[in-house]
Amino acid sequence: MAKSSKRIRGLVAKLPGKGPFPLPEAVKLLKTFNNTKFDQTVEIAIRLGIDAKQADQLVRGSVVLPHGIGRTLRVVVFAKGDKLDEATEAGADEVGGPELAERIKGGWTDFDVCIAAPDMMGIVGPLGRILGPRGLMPSPRAGTVTPDVGKTVREYKAGKVEFRNDSGGNVHAVVGKLSFDGEKLAENIQSFIDYVQSLKPAAVRGQYVRGISISATMSPGVRLAL
Repeated sequence: MAKSSKRIRGLVAKLPGKGPFPLPEAVKLLKTFNNTKFDQTVEIAIRLGIDAKQADQLVRGSVVLPHGIGRTLRVVVFAKGDKLDEATEAGADEVGGPELAERIKGGWTDFDVCIAAPDMMGIVGPLGRILGPRGLMPSPRAGTVTPDVGKTVREYKAGKVEFRNDSGGNVHAVVGKLSFDGEKLAENIQSFIDYVQSLKPAAVRGQYVRGISISATMSPGVRLAL
């Protein structure tokens, strides 16, 4: 087990017990850890009572947080014709077709989100071995294979986050920055929790959400009361 740094041990000592804490109090505690020279990213981790090996119990989706995530995502779009113009007008960083695919095959993956119009999947499909391991492969389930490329680009630019459970049945996502107003950060966190709860697979029996914690880039985690 990795040894905690002196700084982290000092922050842990500031916690009034191990929790869990109500969301407003947890956010207030987390913001006391804002003692770095940069604006730390806030993340949420939710432990789910799912069997990640069962296809009918996977949890995956995307949600637009009410106050964004504090940074602008770099979005590329595979489209042609009017859809290409639509994506450009919506603010996509890169748009294209075969030439864009060739750039990615050459090793370029300097982007956060990849969106594709349905009629471009013949070009995008072969990129799975490159984009898949990086979590960048467009998917209908995630909403990144869509005929409405303009709307989807605007959503990601506005703070849409995409997530899927890991092999341990946990979901992780960015929910903002530590500099956010406490109330706005809490609203982002609650919106994400509500959305994950709405995705409970029908095959899951027993308790679905088993634990929730929030943390910043260089802070200990703070457990939330369920």
